[in-house]
Amino acid sequence: MIKGHNPDILTCLANLSSDEIFTPPKLANTLLDHLPSEIWNDANARFLDPACKSGVFLREIAKRLDIGLKEVIPDKQARLNHIFGKQLYGLAITELTSLLSRRSIYCSKIADGKYSICEEFGDQQGNIIFNRVEHVWKNSRCTFCGANKKNYGRDKSMETYAYQFIHMEDQQDIFNMKFDVIIGNPPYQLEVGIIKDNYSVPLYHKFVEQAKKLKPRYLAMITPSRWFAGGRGLDDYRRDMLNDNRIRVIYDYPEAIDCFPGTQIKGGVSYFLWDRDNKGTCKITTNLNGKESKTVERPLLEEGISSFVRFNEAISILKKVRSKKEQSITRLVSPQTPFGFVTSFKGNKKKEYADDVKIFISGNVNYVPRKEIRKNVEMIDNHKIFIPKAGSGSDKFPHTILGKPIIGGKNSICNQTYLYIGPFANKLHCEKVVGYISTNFFRFMVMLKKNTQDAMRGVYEFTPIQDFNQTWTDEKLYKKYNLDENEIEFIESMISPRE
Repeated sequence: MIKGHNPDILTCLANLSSDEIFTPPKLANTLLDHLPSEIWNDANARFLDPACKSGVFLREIAKRLDIGLKEVIPDKQARLNHIFGKQLYGLAITELTSLLSRRSIYCSKIADGKYSICEEFGDQQGNIIFNRVEHVWKNSRCTFCGANKKNYGRDKSMETYAYQFIHMEDQQDIFNMKFDVIIGNPPYQLEVGIIKDNYSVPLYHKFVEQAKKLKPRYLAMITPSRWFAGGRGLDDYRRDMLNDNRIRVIYDYPEAIDCFPGTQIKGGVSYFLWDRDNKGTCKITTNLNGKESKTVERPLLEEGISSFVRFNEAISILKKVRSKKEQSITRLVSPQTPFGFVTSFKGNKKKEYADDVKIFISGNVNYVPRKEIRKNVEMIDNHKIFIPKAGSGSDKFPHTILGKPIIGGKNSICNQTYLYIGPFANKLHCEKVVGYISTNFFRFMVMLKKNTQDAMRGVYEFTPIQDFNQTWTDEKLYKKYNLDENEIEFIESMISPRE
C-alpha cells in the first residue's frame, strides 16, 4: 500500500450483477460535469437518485455543493445539515444498498446515529429511503415492470426486486417535492425466466420515463445503448427519446468495459443529459477503446431514418449510400423462425422418406419430412442462403458483426438458428451474395443497426441490394459509393476481415 494513500472504497466494489452495476466515482463526476456550474451555488436546488446502490452520485454532488455554498452558508456544520437535509434525496434499490448509500453519504448507515455528519435527521433512513414494495399481479405478471409471479411472488424473507420508483402511480407521493436534477444508473433488466420464451425484460427505460413525469430541470442517466436501434419492448421508448429535442448530450461507450471495467453488456452503454428548458440538437461523443471521438452536434434522427446512428463518422457514409436510392436487402431477408421450427427442433439424422428436406441446425444438417413444413413452403425448392440470427458475440471492435453464411441450395430449410436470404436464380448468384456478405462494407452497414448480438431482419435495413450478376469486393463498393480515405479507414477500423 502506498504510504499516505487513502483509496476511495467506491472504486473497489464488485457489481451486484451485470444488470445492477456500481458506478465508478470518475464516471459519476463525468455526468455531473455536464450540469451548469451555477447549480452548485444554488442552496435551493434539489437532487434525486431514484436507484441508489453505492450512493456515489449524491456523495459527489455533496462535495460540489459543500464548495459552492461556502459563501451562502459559511458555517461548515450548518452547510452540511442543509445539503444533506434539504437538497439530497435517494431511493435505494435494496435494503443492503440503502445501508451502503447512507454510509457513503452520511458516513453512517444510520442517518440519525452519533457518527452521522448530518445532525438534522430524526430517523434512521434520513433522505435515503428503502421501503419494501410488492409487485402488482395481473394474469401472473406485474403491471408495473413485467415480472412473472412464479419467480418474483416471494415471501418477506426474500428480495422482490420491485423497485419503488417504478412501482408507484405517482412518484411525488414519496418525497412530495419537485426536483431540479434526477440522476442515476438504474437496474437494466429483469430475468423473467419463462421456459418456453426465456428472456429478460428491460427496466431502465421505465426509470427514465418515470423521471420525466416529475419534470426536473435536468435528467441524466446511464443506460444500455441497445435502445438506439433495437431491444425487446423498447419501440415506444426509442421513438419518444429520438424525437425529444431536450436530449442535449449523449456520450456512448460501444464497449461497456471502457465504462465499467470487467463488465460485458451487449451493445455497450451510454449516458444522456436531458435539459427541460433548452431544446436543440444533441452533442454526441463516442468513447471506443479508451479513445474519445470528436464531439458532433447533430439531430438524433437523420432525415428518413427511424433509428439512431451512434457513430458520427458513419453519417457521411450512410448519406452517400442512401443517395443511390437502392432497395434494401431486407426485402430478401426472412423474419425469425422462417420455416416454423424453433431452435430446439433438430429433425432426423437420416432420411425417412424419399422427399425429405434438409434442415440446417446450428452448423449441422438433418432431415425433416416435407409434409411437416407449414411455413414458407414456396422457399423449399429455391436457391437461398442461411445466415445465423445471432451475430458475433464479441463486444470488442473491430469484430465480424455477422455469423458465417451458408449456401442452402434447393430442397433445404432451417430451424430458428438461421434466417434465410433469397430467393436467387441459381447457385452462382448465391456464391456472389456470400461474397458480398463477407465484405467489410456489407457488415459495416449492418453494424449501423445492430446494437445487440441479435441479427434479425431489421439490422439489414441500411444495406443495399447489388447486381449479383457480378462479383463485389470492398474496393468496388468503396468506389461505387465514392467513399474517401477517411471513410474507408473508419470502416476498416470497425470490421474484422472474414476468414
